[in-house]
Amino acid sequence: MKSYQNMALLQNLYRLKALGYRYTDPIVVNPRNVAGDLPDDLQALRRTVATCHLCDLSKSRRQCMAGHGSTTAEIMFIDAFVSPADDESGRYFSGRSGEMFRRMVANVLHLGLDDIYYTHAVKCKAAGLNRPSASECNSCRPYWRKEFELVRPKIVATLGPDAYALITGDSASFEEVRGHPVPFEGATLFPLFHPQFLLRNPSLKKAALRDLQTIEAML
Repeated sequence: MKSYQNMALLQNLYRLKALGYRYTDPIVVNPRNVAGDLPDDLQALRRTVATCHLCDLSKSRRQCMAGHGSTTAEIMFIDAFVSPADDESGRYFSGRSGEMFRRMVANVLHLGLDDIYYTHAVKCKAAGLNRPSASECNSCRPYWRKEFELVRPKIVATLGPDAYALITGDSASFEEVRGHPVPFEGATLFPLFHPQFLLRNPSLKKAALRDLQTIEAML
């Protein structure tokens, strides 16, 4: 909530400065309106994300990962955090996890990477092995929500328990919700295993395959 308020305050202060104001009375903002001030175009939104300084991740990041893929995709994949491989390369789908994801999309869903939309709940990688704080996660919330609003996918596939929790706010056990489609704001949300988790637990690949086959049937 604090990050939402900071964003709205900055936007209002910049507007006042552009109008020539040097002083102003205290501003009261409604955090629910923040997302409505973001661009209604994905390219413009990506530029906004790339210059974001709403949280401390902007001090240590290499770059922002602001979304990739089709603006009319029927399926939107949401990862929780930027991987070290993607952060280092500046490209999506890097490393072994990225390679596995590409194979999953191509071999089971029969889609190319430009046919889907892929994004992160938190756009910048935290320094070292740190996890983003709750405040840092909240700073990015308006961004991924705006992406969802603009793409309007039929299916939202969250990758791993962190992404599921960040997108839904649900604290349920991931083992209980994984593989079960649930309604999500006019779309269907489908929690999936994260590819990195499958690399460490290859015995679960058959279950992951069944989940993707279910998604394919829904497209």
